[in-house]
Amino acid sequence: MVLWGSLVNFLAIVAGALVGQAVRLPDRVRQTIMQALALAVLIIGISMGLASDNVLIPIASLALGSILGEFLDIESGITSAGERLRKLSGKKGEVDSTDFTQGFLVATLTYCIGAMAVIGSLNSGLAGDHQVLYAKSLIDGVTAIFFSASLGIGVAFSAIPVLLYQGTIALVATLVAPLLRDPVIAELTATGGILIIGISLNMLGLTKLRLGNMLPAILFAVLLALFL
Repeated sequence: MVLWGSLVNFLAIVAGALVGQAVRLPDRVRQTIMQALALAVLIIGISMGLASDNVLIPIASLALGSILGEFLDIESGITSAGERLRKLSGKKGEVDSTDFTQGFLVATLTYCIGAMAVIGSLNSGLAGDHQVLYAKSLIDGVTAIFFSASLGIGVAFSAIPVLLYQGTIALVATLVAPLLRDPVIAELTATGGILIIGISLNMLGLTKLRLGNMLPAILFAVLLALFL
């Protein structure tokens, strides 16, 4: 089954997030965990950001993506979607919508951006080999426990875009495989890594970046890498 690896990844994230919600920790401990995770996310973002072979591509992608994102006001759309998902989760009155949205966005970007997501999905679609996505599922499931314990139930809903993103790549693998070569994946990873650095800074409370409006940068990174 082409989508089996993506489905396993979906279930691992949901299960990990539910386990994280079942663990009741004092606010002081949750805050410390979130700060520790923010530092770990920062290192992940830096390592990914250094993957670029042409630093001008991530820079141009972020600039162009931010213009498009501000024009479309993606951040407001994500916030509204997060509010609707928060109500569906049955946590109304218990979870601040900003915290829910942050957990959803943090987890989604962390789980979707990177070579494992792309390569694992291509392997699933082209050869029916799900080993990479199985390994990713284990990693994502464990991290979802800690993300959910500190960032809330929004982390569980990140499994939806992960399934759609990886599943789409797997289904159209024969079409996109010639496009997603190593240089393209490198620029995609680098641009996503810079966004993940922004996530860590928001988690630490150092900034309030409108990262949702920067998301089109990922698309521009792929297009610029293909043409340049």
